Amino acid sequence: MMRRTFSAVAILVLLAGLPAASLHAEESAVWSKGQTIYVPAYSHIYIGSRERPYLLTVTASIRNVDLQHSITVSTVDYYETQGRLLKKYLEEPVTLRPLESIRYVVPERDKTGGSGANFIVEWEAERFVNAPIVETVMIGTQAQQGISFTSRGRAIRFSD
Repeated sequence: MMRRTFSAVAILVLLAGLPAASLHAEESAVWSKGQTIYVPAYSHIYIGSRERPYLLTVTASIRNVDLQHSITVSTVDYYETQGRLLKKYLEEPVTLRPLESIRYVVPERDKTGGSGANFIVEWEAERFVNAPIVETVMIGTQAQQGISFTSRGRAIRFSD
């Protein structure tokens, strides 16, 4: 019983030291008419002391989180570790209605991106809207081991 009480107190002390914002939504809304977003991706990571590649499937997800307005995605480009363009996923712009999402998948067997792969996503809107969430989800399994994680995009250029 003493051990449980100590654990509960330790957890409360740790939580008390966290900033209040970390216990709520990750960030406040960003309003924009368009952005260029850099999104980290990993077609593989390294495991073990011999740095053996662990292949991953990458899913790039673009989510229009605006409740009332559409956005237009004009670019979804996939780059490898040294910055060379590997694939252009869009031949023409795609419009996402309010709360609509779209995804693009890099298969596990495609290891050309490397551990420093990334996407560049460009979008625009006719008016200021709640900026979309753009992220990648990486997942892989080998033998009886599985791994998954996400990377959130970062705006590197804003439209006027």
